[in-house]
Amino acid sequence: MKRLIAAILGVANIANGLMMLVAGPLWYQSVPGATETSPFNPHFVQDIGAAFLVSGLVLAIRAWRPVYWPAAVAGAGFLAVHGLIHLVAIVSGHDHHTAFDVVAVVLPSAIALYSAFPTRGEHHA
Repeated sequence: MKRLIAAILGVANIANGLMMLVAGPLWYQSVPGATETSPFNPHFVQDIGAAFLVSGLVLAIRAWRPVYWPAAVAGAGFLAVHGLIHLVAIVSGHDHHTAFDVVAVVLPSAIALYSAFPTRGEHHA
């Protein structure tokens, strides 16, 4: 089950990262709250897109090659820290899109971290 979850989240994060890298302005306009944070910065969006792309790739690799779970933990670590940043914003009252952030950022990051760790009997390469 963890491998299936890792695959699904991997594909979603690969798609998000590619969208940020290839169509940053469209991504920026599409994500609730992004335009409220600052003016569009293409370099910044591409940097973060690269992080999402790599996180997605290592989660997807974990799905097909479970022995590489340590790499998936590192990729999921980025997502978890990103989720914590959003959670702090929610708890402190500085988030104006709470439902979206919980569903699209916080929960998937926690699930990604869960899916990255090995099940009993899995070993690393």
